[in-house]
Amino acid sequence: MFDDQSILITGGTGSFGKYFVKTLLDRYRPKRVIVYSRDELKQFEMGQVFSDKCMRYFIGDVRDAPRLSIAMTDVDYVIHAAALKQVPAAEYNPMECIKTNVMGAQNVIDAAMANNVKKVIALSTDKAANPINLYGATKLCSDKLFMAANNLVGRKITRFSVVRYGNVVGSRGSVIPYFKKLIYGGAKELPITDERMTRFWITLSEGVNFVIRAFFRMKGGELFVPKIPSARITDIARALAPDMPFRIIGIRPGEKLHEVMCPADDCHITLEFENHYVIQPSAVYLSNMDYSVDGEGTSGHPVPMDFEYNSGANPHFLSIEQIKAICEPLA
Repeated sequence: MFDDQSILITGGTGSFGKYFVKTLLDRYRPKRVIVYSRDELKQFEMGQVFSDKCMRYFIGDVRDAPRLSIAMTDVDYVIHAAALKQVPAAEYNPMECIKTNVMGAQNVIDAAMANNVKKVIALSTDKAANPINLYGATKLCSDKLFMAANNLVGRKITRFSVVRYGNVVGSRGSVIPYFKKLIYGGAKELPITDERMTRFWITLSEGVNFVIRAFFRMKGGELFVPKIPSARITDIARALAPDMPFRIIGIRPGEKLHEVMCPADDCHITLEFENHYVIQPSAVYLSNMDYSVDGEGTSGHPVPMDFEYNSGANPHFLSIEQIKAICEPLA
């Protein structure tokens, strides 16, 4: 799919973007790979690692619609990874978060349609399901914009889909690097928000591979959710520092005890496949679209009524030994 094609990734200097570019260059022979982001230093540093002739580095913000449209000239595929993601920062600077996560999403949609991009996948988050903080609310709005964009394409070839997954192991701002920093800094205890807290966990390679597969699977309008394990916050702490005591600090503003990726309210439009779920658009945008068979020919089936994909009720939890194994490469 990606051989001799042009691919653009917004927010491409982040953890996901760098691993996606690495995977793309390892597996395919793209015509162009365009990293679109705001930070010139991060682009410079990334350019020292990925200097293939196909690489292009565009300084730009998703808030800047004209610049985004220029960057998408003759682009075939787009991954929208740019976002303001820090929950406390979003609560304190709500309009800035809205400008990037909501208005920026619409700019990506408009630029993709104007340039006849073939397929666009937007990255979402578990915090967009039944959101209780502004970050999650803006990402839910973004998800709805991308799914609804398929209703605007008319005869254009452009199709839009969304991928939603949980916490990425070792990504910037996640708990594992934070705990490691405290441990290496000589901390005597680890702060735990609540001993009952759970989260969905996915490795960077798993996330990138799932997004790549989604390009093959997508028809347009669906939201893909991988089946991934959960982890207890206490088990993560024990895996990293078995003998270190906890200090309970309480749930922070905008934080949940457990995360949800497929809400019960969407159970009537959720399909289960072998390794993932698909949430169909709540309104049928593309006529005669059968989402029960994906673009690879794999079949899914409706989930039971009242089904909810919840990190606290997940049948697959990581053991302490499994958490240690995925944390070791990050040391």
